[in-house]
Amino acid sequence: MRTAKGRRPYFFDDPNIDKLLAMIMALTGEVSVLRERLDTHERLAQKKKWASHQAIEDYEPDDITEAFRAQWRSEFIARVLRIVQVELDQITREKQDKEYDDIVKEVSKE
Repeated sequence: MRTAKGRRPYFFDDPNIDKLLAMIMALTGEVSVLRERLDTHERLAQKKKWASHQAIEDYEPDDITEAFRAQWRSEFIARVLRIVQVELDQITREKQDKEYDDIVKEVSKE
């Protein structure tokens, strides 16, 4: 397994939260791969083809299947990161509110 060189960047005040998020994202990636492989099994079964290791490795999804998988991945990642997105939206909203209030105060001085 390859590892990144250099110091690990931290995004949260507690580095343990960063570590936990990294573990969750690694597991999210694994679940995504498993979901795609299961989808391949289902599609091969639908075509009455034996899902051998080679058949699964050789499977080439068509554009519709790729779009379906991309949509599923996007929704899955959004569900996993929902709480992080909610927090980010709140921080952004608070920052915008403060900037707006600062502008109103500045304009009111004139």
